[in-house]
Amino acid sequence: MSSTYTTSSTFTRSHARYLASKPAAELRQMQLLYGRPTDTEIAEYIVELTELLAGGYLNYVEYGFRRNGVWIASLRYTARWDGTLDSDDRPGRVPVGVNVQGASWYSYLSKNHNWSALTASQQQAVLAAIPIKRVSADVPGYANGVWEEDRTYSRNGVSLSRRTFKPQ
Repeated sequence: MSSTYTTSSTFTRSHARYLASKPAAELRQMQLLYGRPTDTEIAEYIVELTELLAGGYLNYVEYGFRRNGVWIASLRYTARWDGTLDSDDRPGRVPVGVNVQGASWYSYLSKNHNWSALTASQQQAVLAAIPIKRVSADVPGYANGVWEEDRTYSRNGVSLSRRTFKPQ
């Protein structure tokens, strides 16, 4: 005799906070290695990430260093909302030994189609809870380097896939 069952799960704000804690740990590692981002910036990035994950609005976010308008080292987190049960890696292994002299700390964020489906007042309500006030900007280019898709963080069918860009 066989039996069947059905389960359902919901992605909650607690799940969003859990996922946001993974980039937070890596941003702290970047801070220890390179002096940026600041504690305040990390706290603000995590609020932003939590809000956008909880609402289902994140496409991707990238954090790192730019020189002459191009990334020289970065961590890029792309959200997956398809319910795939991915592994949940431990944070770590940020780029080490990058020459950031003359580079500036930078972050770029892209929202997904769920964000576009919100009314202007709904978007404003979400943005009011986020301490970072982003402005429109061109997508940064990349210096000579390599990409490595090296980490996945997941919770209840939502995942953040991390790609690391480091110079050659």
